[in-house]
This record gives sequence, C-alpha cells and structure tokens, in this order.
Amino acid sequence: MTKGIILAGGSGTRLYPMTAVLSKQLQPIYDKPMIYYPLATLMLVGIRQTLLITTERDLPHFQQLLGDGSQWGIELFYAVQPWPRGIPEAFIYGRDFIGSDQVCLILGDNLFYGKLDFLREALRTNIGGTIFGYPVQEPQRYGVVELAPDGSVLSIEEKPTHPRSPYAIPGLYVYTADVADFAQTLRPSARGELEIVDIHRIYLLQGRLQVRLLGRGIAWLDTGTPEALVEASSFIHAIEKRQGTKIACLEEIALHQGYITLEQFHQAVERLPASPYKSYCLRVATEYEQLRSGVLR
Repeated sequence: MTKGIILAGGSGTRLYPMTAVLSKQLQPIYDKPMIYYPLATLMLVGIRQTLLITTERDLPHFQQLLGDGSQWGIELFYAVQPWPRGIPEAFIYGRDFIGSDQVCLILGDNLFYGKLDFLREALRTNIGGTIFGYPVQEPQRYGVVELAPDGSVLSIEEKPTHPRSPYAIPGLYVYTADVADFAQTLRPSARGELEIVDIHRIYLLQGRLQVRLLGRGIAWLDTGTPEALVEASSFIHAIEKRQGTKIACLEEIALHQGYITLEQFHQAVERLPASPYKSYCLRVATEYEQLRSGVLR
C-alpha cells in the first residue's frame, strides 16, 4: 500500500502580496485551486489516503475546500507545520500516518501533466527511494541529479552554481517507510533547513536509490512565482479549451478510478454551486452513462 503526502506549507514569499492572506497552494491555476493538481496526481495513480501538511493559518481553508475527501472516495488527513524547516520534515510530522507503508510525497506547488505511467511504475518497483529527473534550461534553480551512461547516480546537488547535468529533480518522491527514520537523523544545513538531497544520499549510499527520467510526454510545472502561475494557467487553459475536458477535475477522476459510484458522483455534484465546473461534471455523468450503455464507443 502507498500513502500520499502533500506538503503545502511555507510562507510563499515569492508570491507576496498574493499570499498575505491566502496560501500559495490555494491560489488559482486557471479554473481550479493549485492544490487540486497534486491531489489529482495522487488519485490518478491509486493513492486514496493522503496527509496534507500546511500552516496553522491555512489549515481551516484547506479543510473547508477539501473536507475529509469522502466526496471523492478518498481519505484526507491534516497536520500543521508551524514554520518551514525543509521538505524532510514532512516525514517527521507524517511518521504515524506513514506507519509501515510506502509513501509518495508531492509538493503542493508542483503540477504534472501527461501519462503518469512513470509514477505507477515507480510505485510498483521502488526498493528504497525513487526520484525523477526532468531536463530544464536553468537546472541551477533546482536540485540536480547527474547520471552515468548506465543510469546510475553519479552526484546529487542542491541548486548548484555549476550544474553537472540538465536534470532537475521535481517535487515528487517515492520512499519506503524508513524515510521517517532517516528524516529524524538529519541536521539543518547552512540554510537552516533539513535538505531533501540528504535523504536521497542516504538511499544512494545504501544502493537503494532509483532515478527515472521524464520524457517529452510529461509536462512539469513549478508554480512558485507569479510568472510560473501565469504560465501554468495559460497551459491548462489551452489544453482544456482545445480538448473540451478539464484537468484535475477531482469528481471526474474519482468516478473513472472507481472510487465512487455514479450515484455518489451525482450526490457530490449536486452539492456544487451553479458554475461552469458543475456543468462540466454533469456532462461527465451523461457521457459516463452513455459509455456504460454502449452508446459511445
């Protein structure tokens, strides 16, 4: 079994003053709150128990928006991170939630679009830690992984001045349950934070770290700046307008994943206010019924 963690804390200073009263992860990406996108990623790969970690100020807003997840056939739990001290702290706060299960952590401001087979495969084959590599033009802004020709890891660096490869490490990680033990042993870096690269290095030293490269069929967007928010919104808008479908519609995902029945879907949609989003969900129900009856093939 794999459990999910969404880290949605932090102060969002790069988005100030937008984040003065509202969490970065509650800002809109086109027609949905940012948090819908990482939650959709977890739901699409079969993860139905997720812990959302956020600040005390923002916790009520997330609870009001997402509830306990039952409307989508999932379970949502919440934890408070008083102040940001690095990504690995999520495993300390989530230790009891993780238990003996594998865990997939996704950052609340990371958006993935495309076939998620790479993540499904990682969940299936992970033996310790699995991270991903994505080619970018400015790798010095991210954690960077350097690979040998045989795919083995040569080095991992956090925001290097002179990157040794173009492969940035997205905010999506898969670990076995012992990640919580490793996180407890870390000491803050010069930045005053626990560093996720130190977790990677522990698994690397144990020979249990895998890296999967993401190809051209996958889009990864880090939405932590105003420019990135605009770019992500434009990206989502273009695809939705072109295809006539919605990305990260949680009700639709729950229905097609079999997390809820058609009757439960109707009940969830009925509670939505009149909006283009509700109209889309009603269309989803009609098409789903037609598919089941063989009208659409």
